[in-house]
Amino acid sequence: MPHATPLITLIAAAFAAALVLGFVAARLKLPALVGYLIAGILIGPATPGFVGDIEIASQFAEVGVMLLMFGVGLHFSLDDLMSVRKVALPGALVQMIVATALGAGVATWWGWALPAAIVFGLALSVASTVVLLKALESRGLVDSVNGRIAIGWLVVEDLAMVLVLVLLPPLAGMAGADGGGSASALWETLGRTVLQVAAFVVLMWVVGRRVFPWLLWQVARTGSRELFTLCVVAAAVSIAYGSAQLFGVSFALGAFFAGMVLRESEFSHRAAEETLPLRDAFAVLFFVSVGMLFDPRVLVDEPLKVLAVVGIIVLGKTLAAAALVLLMRYPLNTALTVSAGLAQIGEFSFILAGLGMSLGVLPATGQSLILAGALISIALNPLVFAAIEPALRWARAHSALARRLDRSDDPLAELPMSTDAKFLRHQVVLVGHGRVGQGIAAALKTQGIPFVVAEENREIVERLRSEGQAAVLGNAVDPATLIQAHIAEARLLVIATPQTVDVRQMVETARSLNPTVDVVVRSENAEEAALLEQEGCGTVFVGKNELARSMTAHVLRRVAEAVR
Repeated sequence: MPHATPLITLIAAAFAAALVLGFVAARLKLPALVGYLIAGILIGPATPGFVGDIEIASQFAEVGVMLLMFGVGLHFSLDDLMSVRKVALPGALVQMIVATALGAGVATWWGWALPAAIVFGLALSVASTVVLLKALESRGLVDSVNGRIAIGWLVVEDLAMVLVLVLLPPLAGMAGADGGGSASALWETLGRTVLQVAAFVVLMWVVGRRVFPWLLWQVARTGSRELFTLCVVAAAVSIAYGSAQLFGVSFALGAFFAGMVLRESEFSHRAAEETLPLRDAFAVLFFVSVGMLFDPRVLVDEPLKVLAVVGIIVLGKTLAAAALVLLMRYPLNTALTVSAGLAQIGEFSFILAGLGMSLGVLPATGQSLILAGALISIALNPLVFAAIEPALRWARAHSALARRLDRSDDPLAELPMSTDAKFLRHQVVLVGHGRVGQGIAAALKTQGIPFVVAEENREIVERLRSEGQAAVLGNAVDPATLIQAHIAEARLLVIATPQTVDVRQMVETARSLNPTVDVVVRSENAEEAALLEQEGCGTVFVGKNELARSMTAHVLRRVAEAVR
């Protein structure tokens, strides 16, 4: 029986090539995604031999973006988004303007028309959500302050690009590229787009947060794991598709809001775990599809232009984002993390380049340069992230300016002189005021136990101070932050942050200032907790273990009550 198998052939070739080349890249101490990108080039139309179907690969990549953004939404609440709005909103918009100006300036210097130059600059201004999230996940930073800022930054960029994609056709028409247009039509399109996006957000938040968690609960009651997984995937894909068709919102943004809505369900963690294998598999197809679009000949034909594009993406955007974060008085480590995450371009850049080509605004060379810049910047991005910690350590050791930037003269970085004395002696120093930290803080407050919060998110510190709570802005790795929290007089140090990379250094710093301080640490897995306890980092609590203990205590108490 004859078979038409372009879909199966593509999947088999893509996964096989990605597996082999990803393994080779890992053995060479390179990021695995470099191998995925090369796999895409090898099965793409620019190289001899087997050629995969680019259209099918692109659709698989879209599904991967949906599932990945859905998973992020499951861990990212509206409160998280609002808590970083003061840095993410102005930062993303200004950074996009700067990057667009750099790209447009270079393109104009090459002799391109102004509309083409602007589209080219816009394509270089927006980072890839997939690449950023993979980098944050691999380093356990998704739930950190720096990770929330970076994700919020990209959400703002995605919203801005939705408007750009909708407005580009009428703008191209007004420029004479597609048959005329008017300013009134442009404003009408802009108003309609804003209303559509607002309607989608309101619908998802008012209706979706009630309907979809209820639906997930009904499916979970059947006891079928397959139906539960199917419900989660169907919700992610159908909401993303519906948002694009009905409201003009991108697939990625629609899936992100769907995840935020389903986060209201008590099954959100299970939903994230069930979709993880699918997200990983489709993320691989995303990188393969990027490689398939790339034509290596542009590296030979236009090497200086490719170098300029990569410079704008990796250096121009990075420096602009870092400067903006520092201007908003965040520490140097936050500036470097956010800027490193933005030092690449991806899916929205491809969409914008394709639209520009179809409208006759962007020349074919522009699309090739954008793809070259994307491929190289994506391959370099893990190396940029890996350089953050060594660069920070070197800068702190050799540069007074870096030390000053890492801990600015921000008034929030110091407790005010009017701080109640009860917070400064025999108090608890609480590092982190996320979901776990908030629960601990509420219990301490109920018991009348004084505590000082050390937190990296300035909006949280501002809110706590307005409520009369002693709080200091800064990273507890920095001795100055713990000194401001009066660790020398503290009875207990509680580290409630989700990432435990810096726990050892925090504990070492705290004990150098207060050798008798007791330490309590939060951890996410038993192996990590065992290592921390072996190294004398204090008492370590693991989420799953504590849940088991609490349930066991409850069961034993109920059994004892029944016997009596």
